[in-house]
Amino acid sequence: MSAITGIMNFNREPVKPEDGVRLMHGLSQFPSDDIRVWQKDHVFLGCHAQWITPESVGEQLPFYHPEKRLAITADAIIDNRDELFDKLPVNKIHREGMPDSQLILLAYEKWGEDCPKHLVGDFAFFIWDERKQKIFGARDFSGSRTLYYFNDQKRFAFCTVINPLFELDFIKKGLDEQWLAEYLAISGVIDTADSSITPYLGIKQVPPSHSLSIMKGEINLVRYCHVYPDKKLKLKSDEEYVEAFQDVFQKSVKSRLRTFRKVGSHLSGGLDSGSVVSFAVKDLRGANKKLHTYSYIPPKDFVDYTPKNLIPDERPFITSTVQHIGKGIKDHYLDFENTDSYSEIDDFLEVMEMPYKFFENSFWLNGIFRKAHEDGIGILLNGARGNFSISWGPALDYYALLLKKFRLFNLYYELNQFSKNVRGARLRRIPVLAKLAFPFIERFSSSNDTYKFPTLINPDFSSRTGVYKKIEKFGIDQDGWFATSNVYDQRRRHFEDVFHWNASNTAATKLSLRYSLWERDPTNDLNVIQFCLSLPEGQFVKNGLDRSLIRRATKNHLPDKVRLNQRVRGVQGADWVHRMMPHWQTFINELSRLVSDKRVKEYLNTSVLETALAKAKKGPKPEQATDPEYRILMRSLIVYRFINHFN
Repeated sequence: MSAITGIMNFNREPVKPEDGVRLMHGLSQFPSDDIRVWQKDHVFLGCHAQWITPESVGEQLPFYHPEKRLAITADAIIDNRDELFDKLPVNKIHREGMPDSQLILLAYEKWGEDCPKHLVGDFAFFIWDERKQKIFGARDFSGSRTLYYFNDQKRFAFCTVINPLFELDFIKKGLDEQWLAEYLAISGVIDTADSSITPYLGIKQVPPSHSLSIMKGEINLVRYCHVYPDKKLKLKSDEEYVEAFQDVFQKSVKSRLRTFRKVGSHLSGGLDSGSVVSFAVKDLRGANKKLHTYSYIPPKDFVDYTPKNLIPDERPFITSTVQHIGKGIKDHYLDFENTDSYSEIDDFLEVMEMPYKFFENSFWLNGIFRKAHEDGIGILLNGARGNFSISWGPALDYYALLLKKFRLFNLYYELNQFSKNVRGARLRRIPVLAKLAFPFIERFSSSNDTYKFPTLINPDFSSRTGVYKKIEKFGIDQDGWFATSNVYDQRRRHFEDVFHWNASNTAATKLSLRYSLWERDPTNDLNVIQFCLSLPEGQFVKNGLDRSLIRRATKNHLPDKVRLNQRVRGVQGADWVHRMMPHWQTFINELSRLVSDKRVKEYLNTSVLETALAKAKKGPKPEQATDPEYRILMRSLIVYRFINHFN
């Protein structure tokens, strides 16, 4: 793992030595195992290395091959090493110990700009092709690693993080209003629909699934990966589907355990992280290693206000998973007492280098990384993308498909089984299924006073930037939500679009660099995703079980209490208001300054904020943690703090 950076002058003037020094100085905030630079004439490459895999220890980055006349700097862990060794091919005596960066370089030599299509893993890199006088780089399909750049008519500069670029005299810091407009107009947790822009004028990012090449001063940005498969997988039995899944998922988990340090994992009480942990322990036992699990729990004085189908404290399910798996786990339960979302805004803005919307979880995400670092963890697993891959399977939506296709016998059987599992009469779900199957019923019967998420963006600002017309192209409506309520359309768009994971991957990359460990998600493996997308929908909902595939595949891996649970689900961040209670008046005072700030009024809908502030002034109510007005106050405050950095 590395923070990488570089400069290329288009006019072939040598890069000023002080510019290279400034870029590398900007990376000095992060711990490192090695720091190296490479420069030849008008190209400079740098690497601030953190050694994670065995092959990275002592790795020379940047690396220059004098015969091939290729140089590379890379922030990468490649998972399909054996496949690449065979394809390239690489002599067996040279395979052990070969760094991933040199493997990427060999892939570029063989396939040129198509090389990212052959790479599976988390990566961002740039290669200087001296013969062609071309620089070429890429970011992995989901953007697991960040990669920012600046270019003008004279030069090109790039970096894993943003702030080091401002160390250069020719790059000035300014607010990109288009980015801010999208951020404010979109009500969901994604930051922007345009995955190439950042909050800073002139600073762009290579989008996920894209490569970038520069030759003779011309920049060419190309999307190299489209995830959705063309064909459905057809096997003979349900058992064969389960066995095939177990095989591809076990390989994914195993490939992400490659470190000479300790291995850790997030662990909640659910299926995704539980599945990752159970499959990981199976492999780690063979290496005589333990898996450290990290679980976030509410503080001792938190009073649960949530309905019966939600559970903020998931310890009963987590401990059930730990006990079922048995030896091989060292479990940690972290309540992060005396920490909260409000007190850590400035620190998390420093991490992110931009506003963020997931404030309910920011403090404990940071806390888990910190604790894992203290424990000597090199790889920190999670199952964040599981809902769209391994644990896909919304039951009611699938039953609506059966109704729409008039497969009534199958529907009757499934509803009967589903109602036994979750309790309740099967017939009471028919009206819900009818609305899902035939949306015109919902449109016909719905009232005009449907609740809408408060609009955070100033109407004049949205009009001036034309933001709604822009995000409409990405399927986002005037309310800032995705226009379609069809979950199958949403899943398709999730993999067709490239912006959904920018915010979470930004946090993962930058927390990784801060704490010198790498967060890895086996549920986000390209092979796993393509396998899951190729399956018939009937494999995901079966015999009254939603998320059926992973439930069947984890038999003997997870306890039935977790594996077959369809009645309650964990909810994280439900305690954010409770934690902020000691700081509530300070929070209110700052918001009062915010709504009267002339600069903020240019961007934010202060009339909406004033209404929300009036509610908050009545005192903190922990049970209103999901109240949209409480949430927009926190979101606006984070934006306010960020904007003030430009003063």
